[in-house]
Amino acid sequence: MLKTVILTLVVLSISIVGGGASVWYALKANEGMGAVRIGQWTAFPSLGTADADPYSKARVAREGILALGRAEGLTFTAERDANGEVLLRQCSYEIQGPFPPARFWTLYAADPSGKVVPGGEQRLGAIHSYQFLRFTENANLISAGRHPAPGNWLALSGSGPMRFLLTFFDTPIASGTGAADIVLPTITKTGCDA
Repeated sequence: MLKTVILTLVVLSISIVGGGASVWYALKANEGMGAVRIGQWTAFPSLGTADADPYSKARVAREGILALGRAEGLTFTAERDANGEVLLRQCSYEIQGPFPPARFWTLYAADPSGKVVPGGEQRLGAIHSYQFLRFTENANLISAGRHPAPGNWLALSGSGPMRFLLTFFDTPIASGTGAADIVLPTITKTGCDA
């Protein structure tokens, strides 16, 4: 009798811990059902629509994010650079390459909990299309780091892991049908502070 009770408790414990861990992983993973991956960038085109999978809906509810509808825009997230290394706030990066057509876009850095990384003393760590210096033939370049850089500079501060969020508003790629065919900028590490 005692053996049966102990085995039942062990099985229940494994089921609860394993089930909880798998749900936690599914909600934290930046890949999965409905994800579109382009280089280092990942997007969920069905997020914010009735077609979203249950895990995406749970992620929206858990994190309290405002998901854009299909006709409103699309957010791409990058947590690693071109070499597959985790993005760190104490490092400098170059974000270079073409941007797909959009009426407006924003780029900012966020910590793992989703808070915007401050850019330092009274400076917002974000850049958008209206303040962007354009180069020829859509060969765009944004420098991100702690130290000021000429041209387009995304100021960062602090240390630890981060992710870049690139959101396109009022864009044809938001429909999800052509999202996999676009080209997004490449994130290259240029150095780190000790």
